[in-house]
Formats: sequence, structure tokens, C-alpha cells
Amino acid sequence: MGQPLDGKSFLFFVGDIYEDLELWYPKLRLIEAGASVTLAGPECGKTYAGKNGYPCVSDAAIASVASSAFDGVVCPGGFMPDKLRRDDKVKSLLREFSEAGKLVAAICHGGWMPISAGVYKGVRVTGSPGIKDDLVNAGALWEDASVVVDRYFVSSRKPDDLPDFMKGIFSVVGAE
Repeated sequence: MGQPLDGKSFLFFVGDIYEDLELWYPKLRLIEAGASVTLAGPECGKTYAGKNGYPCVSDAAIASVASSAFDGVVCPGGFMPDKLRRDDKVKSLLREFSEAGKLVAAICHGGWMPISAGVYKGVRVTGSPGIKDDLVNAGALWEDASVVVDRYFVSSRKPDDLPDFMKGIFSVVGAE
């Protein structure tokens, strides 16, 4: 019996001080639905510590991944996005996902990465209240909601929103 996301693959960004739940919950839910997940960090095979200490080993180096190999990208929060948003490859990957109309999902402070990639102009989004001004200044249309889905963009505010975040992701990738 096939799973709803058999044959689909997703890219996740990982780095030091990522928000543990915002990476692991979506990763495991996507795998549970049959998808493959690649965790890309600044270095391949490196163990990154989450905000709450949970370790995560990257499967690939960000510099070596191609958006064409994936059906979507997930940007977890934590303090990690503030560093990764400065990486030109992260920004180009996010622009490629957006231009191709593929899933671009961000939760909490993960929205900093699409902001820096310049893909949120005119997009309805939510995120951590701490980055609301950044989202608005990037041209996004802010909403205070547990999940906002605008075409292929999915965003949520915090770990408590993860169930709705996943419903939004599943609605975009056809696994409702």
C-alpha cells in the first residue's frame, strides 16, 4: 500500500541552534507519509545542536544541493536562520523553489530565510511575533494565525502551531 508522499523529497535547512521541534516534527511527519527528507547544513555529516540540545546530523552540505532534486523546502526556526539567511546559496535555493512554484515552508524565525531571499513580497504569511516587522518590511502581508497558506507558501508562528503547519504543508503537496 503506497503512502501519500511516496516519491516526493524535501529539503530542510539545519545549523547550530535550530529549534528542535520545528525540525524534527515536520521531518518525521513527512517521512511517515512516505517522503524522503534531506537535512542540509553548512557542512555535510556535521552534528548540529538544537536550541534544546537535541543533535541533528546533516545529510548534505547546503553548497552541494540543487532545488531540482526536491519537491519543497522547510525552514525551521531557532537562532539558526539568522546565520543561514546570510548564505548566498540558501537565498538562491529559496528563490529557485519559489520561482518553480514548489513548497516554501517556514515556521517561527525560519521566515528570516525567505525574507532575505526576497520571495515574500506580496505573500500572506505569519511567523514569530519577533520577526513581524521584518516580514512586513520585506513586503509580506502579516497575519496572526497558527498557519497561513498562500499558494505554495506555508508559514506558522511557533512550535504549538506545528499540527496546523503540517496540515498546511500536506495541503500544498497533495497529501491531505
